[in-house]
Amino acid sequence: MELIHGGDWAGFEKEYGKAPLDFSANISPLGLPASVKAAAIAALDTAERYPDPKCRALRAALADYHGVGAETIVCGNGAAELIDRICHALRPGRAAVFTPGFSEYARALRAVGCAVTEIGLSDGRDFRLTGEEAAQIPADCGLVFLCNPNNPTGLLTERDTLREILNRCCRARGAVLVVDECFLDFCEDPAAHSLTGALQSYPGLIVLKAFTKTWAMAGLRLGYALCGSRETAEKLQACGQPWAVSNIAQAAGIAAMRERAYLDRLRALVTSERRRMAAALTALGLRVIPGNANFLLVYSGDVFLAEKLRERGILIRDCRNFAGLTAGWYRVAVRTASENDVLLREMEEALG
Repeated sequence: MELIHGGDWAGFEKEYGKAPLDFSANISPLGLPASVKAAAIAALDTAERYPDPKCRALRAALADYHGVGAETIVCGNGAAELIDRICHALRPGRAAVFTPGFSEYARALRAVGCAVTEIGLSDGRDFRLTGEEAAQIPADCGLVFLCNPNNPTGLLTERDTLREILNRCCRARGAVLVVDECFLDFCEDPAAHSLTGALQSYPGLIVLKAFTKTWAMAGLRLGYALCGSRETAEKLQACGQPWAVSNIAQAAGIAAMRERAYLDRLRALVTSERRRMAAALTALGLRVIPGNANFLLVYSGDVFLAEKLRERGILIRDCRNFAGLTAGWYRVAVRTASENDVLLREMEEALG
């Protein structure tokens, strides 16, 4: 089975017998908060019991955190599992995605027999989503996926464009708009760009969130959907496995909701290091897309750069399998200052 995403540390360890320095997966460089780890360990005492299939305590914590009703929240085994649930629950005849973008949207849609319209973002505008692309959403679309900030570009969509797409989908056409905000917590002012505040006014809106990246919980698998209506949430809940979220993941998620200071430290680190890395990568001769998340999309004329860095013990994400990107495009995570220094040094040598 071909792996199309980053983070294949196991494949690297099998080949080289050691762990890589992984810049291919965009995980918090601060690691799992101590309080979250402690909560997960304590939850092992409940391993003999089935998890709460309704995630009652976790949904209550999330409802308080986001200021929404708990009945409109659905928890799942990571955001990727919820993407599958959305497609199985709604089964649109046609849907639209923007490319380059997260490949799981199109995969999940096609798995339920949906026709997918891929709307290409312009290289000339650094792949930024604008009103021009919004106007290309087909009139017969029942569902649209939008990632904000986008993966792999890291770019935020302007608020006016978000509103245009929201109104075009949910008001004018009665379609569902799914906005994936899994990387939004890494941005300097997440509240200014989130659509969670629009949920009560738009029943057709779904906002996806995950603990995967922000709290370094990729291995625990925990995500959630904030739905614009209780009816939509009930449809998603009915399409998932009854025990999709383990006791351990639920406990870890509740603990993470209390970690406000962690988020402040995380944003400060990522913002500072992202700017420094962007300048350094530009100085190395790479084209750098000015993203806002915890990673950077870059272009190098060296189409073998990922392979060269792999031989040096470093993984970066080769983006040639993203629709709309070619060989030479790479995604590089923002990690700690010392780790970033290693990457920059090795990349300079690899580029010769």
